[in-house]
Amino acid sequence: MLTLYHFHNSVCSQKVRMVLFEKDLQWENKEVNLFTNAQYETEYLKLNPKGFVPTLIHENKTIRESTLICEYLNEVFLQPPLAPSTPVERAEMRLWSKTVDEGLYEGVVVFSFSAMFRERMQKQSPERREQRYRNVGDPTRRDRFKSTFEEGVESPYVFRGIAAYETACKTLEQVLSDGRLWLVGDLFSLAEINLAPFFARLEYLQILSHWTEDRPLVQAWWQRVKNRDSYQAEIVDKLSKDDIQEMSRSGFQISKRVGERLQDYLDFLK
Repeated sequence: MLTLYHFHNSVCSQKVRMVLFEKDLQWENKEVNLFTNAQYETEYLKLNPKGFVPTLIHENKTIRESTLICEYLNEVFLQPPLAPSTPVERAEMRLWSKTVDEGLYEGVVVFSFSAMFRERMQKQSPERREQRYRNVGDPTRRDRFKSTFEEGVESPYVFRGIAAYETACKTLEQVLSDGRLWLVGDLFSLAEINLAPFFARLEYLQILSHWTEDRPLVQAWWQRVKNRDSYQAEIVDKLSKDDIQEMSRSGFQISKRVGERLQDYLDFLK
């Protein structure tokens, strides 16, 4: 029995659900509502002390961290394979996982926060906001939340996210320039699955084009990813009309400034 604690519009949950779909696995659904801070409730923290989603339970064992969950599922359930067959190619695949975990993840968090969640927190009392910061528990995450709340798109964390996406998309265009369809070993793999939700969120926020409009190979690759049934089922179909409208409306409000800050970063590189 597989049990997944997740949230429908959590990027990390989306990639695990894509793996479950690709593997045609049945699983018990346990949704953790991030909007009501359910991830910080005592019972859930026993499963995941960091208060993150997703968390996977398999045969009474708890597996945490979405990248590790994806690899676990691929190792336990062998068909269809979502990792290349050679060690060197698997190392290349994991480089894309590191790209997400060490850069794009923070970018998605601060873009989403400055676009959507900042507006919600502005309506809260100072006491409620401080409680939210305490619930984070991790000083690094707390500093990121506070900076993004107080400064919005001007936060240095947003600038770091802009740089991370620029680096990733530039590398993607270079890797795809040899004519390959997928990133590693001519196989749709965890490289694509780990990246997919992090591209999808920016597309829903209407800011992805800042990094892709002059990169036709990335655009074509991204369309191939979106054509996967797992993408449709576990990202598109799980979003409500309200989810999509909120992301579109709030992302539009920051899009122009994100583009300007991206240009600042490109000028910095010259």
